[in-house]
Amino acid sequence: MEGTVYLLCSGTALSCSMLLFRGFRREGARLLLWCSLFFLSLGLENAMLFFDLILVPQIDLVLLRTPIALIGVVLLLVGLIWDVG
Repeated sequence: MEGTVYLLCSGTALSCSMLLFRGFRREGARLLLWCSLFFLSLGLENAMLFFDLILVPQIDLVLLRTPIALIGVVLLLVGLIWDVG
């Protein structure tokens, strides 16, 4: 059951990323690109969480998951500072 939740969260984040990127291509607002990259990293991190906890629970993938989430947050922060400031 929890594996389904991880996959749904990953799919939702990747769908949001796709829609935001499509909006960026149409409108050209850079903040949409930064948000798209953030949701892409969020989707990848949730997919890694699924692999870590469901598919290969004997191997700890936290050292691969954490940098993906950190990169996403840094990208969003840079985008907010650069475009709003």
